Amino acid sequence: MILHFIYQCFDFKIWIILSFVLLLLADIIKYRNPSRFPPGPWPLPFLGNVFTEIDFKNMDKLADVYGKVFSLRVGSDKMIIVSGYKMVKEALITHIDSFVDRPNVPLFHKTFKGIGTILSNGYLWRMHRKFAVSHLRSFGEGKRSLELRIQQECVYLCDAFRAENAPFNPMVTLNSAVSNIISWLIFGQRFDYHDECYQRILRLDTECIQLAGSPRAQLYNVCPWLLEYLPGPHQTIFSNYKKITDFLRGEIIKHREDWDPSNPRDFIDNYLTEMDKKKSDPEAGFNIEGLVVTCLDLIEAGTETATTTLRWGLLFMIKFPEILEKVQAEIDREIGQSRQPCLADRDNMPYTDAVIHEIQRFGNVVPLGFPKQAVKDTILGGYFIPKGTSITTNLSSVLHDPNEWETPDTFNPGHFLNENGQFRKRDAFLPFSAGKRVCLGEQLARNVLFLFFTAMLQRFTISKCPGEEPSLEGEIWFTYAPAPFRMCVSSR
Repeated sequence: MILHFIYQCFDFKIWIILSFVLLLLADIIKYRNPSRFPPGPWPLPFLGNVFTEIDFKNMDKLADVYGKVFSLRVGSDKMIIVSGYKMVKEALITHIDSFVDRPNVPLFHKTFKGIGTILSNGYLWRMHRKFAVSHLRSFGEGKRSLELRIQQECVYLCDAFRAENAPFNPMVTLNSAVSNIISWLIFGQRFDYHDECYQRILRLDTECIQLAGSPRAQLYNVCPWLLEYLPGPHQTIFSNYKKITDFLRGEIIKHREDWDPSNPRDFIDNYLTEMDKKKSDPEAGFNIEGLVVTCLDLIEAGTETATTTLRWGLLFMIKFPEILEKVQAEIDREIGQSRQPCLADRDNMPYTDAVIHEIQRFGNVVPLGFPKQAVKDTILGGYFIPKGTSITTNLSSVLHDPNEWETPDTFNPGHFLNENGQFRKRDAFLPFSAGKRVCLGEQLARNVLFLFFTAMLQRFTISKCPGEEPSLEGEIWFTYAPAPFRMCVSSR
């Protein structure tokens, strides 16, 4: 009776307002920050900081306001952003066991499913990472056979450059060359630069990388339950990944037809063998779906970052011809023109090595790394980070930290040279991140970058096209890449 009376006293508008107020209070209570939680911009009710662009440039601006450790709320999830070498080192090295998990990122979970080597956690991640590292060591990083493969690919790459009779964009050719190193490790073969099927796969993957960094695609992470059924760039990403994984399954089927466990040819063969060994251990996740996702991990992590770094390298050589001349002088002095560069040359070429490191620093290819998640309650920079909170390390802020680099906003190979002109390591050089989630293909990437870069500059002088002035301002994809540019090459 009383409830009926109260109901009659309120009209529809008042009920709407009351419902909103109750929902607002519930939202405030549910997402109230614990004591000593990092500060951050005020989130909107229900939506959080949905209108805050999560790119490294905006993160730098927010760090200036809120400090080196600050927070954002993305939809229903809270995210911690860590900036500067000191705090990133504390997160990744000092608390090496605190931030080793990956959060669930809806945009990628649909394809990667929390398995493989990059987005998995716990026992499955440890087993897959251990296996991938073992394969790289046995088939690649420490083997002369891989060095020969890279040198062979350098020949194909230089032949493709030489065949260009007009100004050209090097992106597709570089992507084809780098991907062939990964292809040899995974599939036991390389693909011709004009192989349309494989080129289609590379184009699909590049489009995924480009779209994944866009604000519209990132919006899917805020409300996947709604956008799942609406058009947008996320649908293109899902469609592209479906075609790529179909290609990978086809390659796996071919391998199983003539697989010989006693004579492994590549990563797929080794994984198939591991599947047999781990049949009694399903928690390790060695199955066909795990193989598909792990192959996708290696293709994406190995190809995209190295290709983009080499593109930055060519662009910097166009913009700084005096540095190009010094690199070529060292190449001529230490290698000459009668043989190919080899990895043993690196120790005798400190200036070239310094230039490659500066390309990685200044190119800033993976500015925000990939998010991690606290596996336990942790104190970071005096702030309380609850278990389960997502954390992103701003690697760009480390590579441009004014407390660590003499001229952080200038392309300067001297950052990696001592007073005697010898190469010197820098603690704040973290393009591959650090800690237990450091890039597992770091050494392979270093070898590819050195051999490709020196081979190109040994054979060609690179210059800008007449009337064109390429920009040093990059484009923010999931990676940070140069804007498309054309170049001219002339044989030396």
